[in-house]
Amino acid sequence: MSSSATTLIAGSPPMPESAHPAPALTATEGDRPAPALTVSVVICAYTEQRWNDLVAAVASVYRQTVPALEVVVVCDHNAELLERVRRELPGVLSVANGDQRGLSGARNSGVAAVGGEIVAFLDDDAIAAPDWLRRLIRGYARPDVIGVGGTVEPLWSEGRPRWFPPEFDWVVGCSYRGVPDVTAPVRNVIGANMSFRREVLDAVGCFRNGIGRVGCRPVGCEETELCIRARHADATTTILFEPAAAVRHRVSPERSRWRYFWSRCYAEGRSKALVSRFAGAADALASERTYVRRTLPRGVARGISDAVRRRDSAGLGRAAAIAAGLAVTTAGYAAGSLSRRDG
Repeated sequence: MSSSATTLIAGSPPMPESAHPAPALTATEGDRPAPALTVSVVICAYTEQRWNDLVAAVASVYRQTVPALEVVVVCDHNAELLERVRRELPGVLSVANGDQRGLSGARNSGVAAVGGEIVAFLDDDAIAAPDWLRRLIRGYARPDVIGVGGTVEPLWSEGRPRWFPPEFDWVVGCSYRGVPDVTAPVRNVIGANMSFRREVLDAVGCFRNGIGRVGCRPVGCEETELCIRARHADATTTILFEPAAAVRHRVSPERSRWRYFWSRCYAEGRSKALVSRFAGAADALASERTYVRRTLPRGVARGISDAVRRRDSAGLGRAAAIAAGLAVTTAGYAAGSLSRRDG
């Protein structure tokens, strides 16, 4: 792979810590009980087309073995959706996004409305496992931990496409092949399943507007920028990935198509260029270099091997998708960097 192609990709999923080493958890620490902390759950929504998914997401929070202090549904500049939430989900705190339109502004409005010591975020099309909050909160037994995220498993509406490489599950907002399979420090968490200490969000500011999804536009990286900014504020702190804290994320049919794959990869590249602008390329791209140099070549080799040894014709498709996804993401990054200089 070219040197330019090894500079970026996969900005939203949890990446192993590289630029700021942190102490690993011991077996004893990993088994600690959840500390006595209050946790608020924020779910952001922007369309009634996901209503059934939103209801399921809220229900999954109410089934938690460790109850949340409160569940907040933030409606992103959609008065009709807000009214329906207030009418049909009376148990939740429903608020309008009073910030800029988009996921970052909606999350910021949610943070402003809650009072928990920990703020956890769940996507409106995700379903949390019953022990999700307990396992997230357990990570905060270490005082240096400022954020904890977990596994996001894809829930394919029409079944997983055979050509879709698991190395690129970040395209559909899920954990991908290459993330840690044990509790470990990471640079950033994934947005569909993450939590932060409230005091940290208050100290460093919340999610930066201008980065991240607005409506169905397939951009991201706002959580990456926040995690980097929080670590810059205090390099002694740690962000953890806890694989046992699991949610299932619905993948709608349109997100399993080639067209979405390409557009999401390109948008990721442009988003990564923005993160580089705010956080610096060293931190914004450090983990991606390892991913591109190690995980992706292995994925290509695996796909070719599947085609040859297992007579799996889709293996060549997965190998090709990895190469094409990297190329398109790199093109998006280049375009984003160029437009930034021109601006």
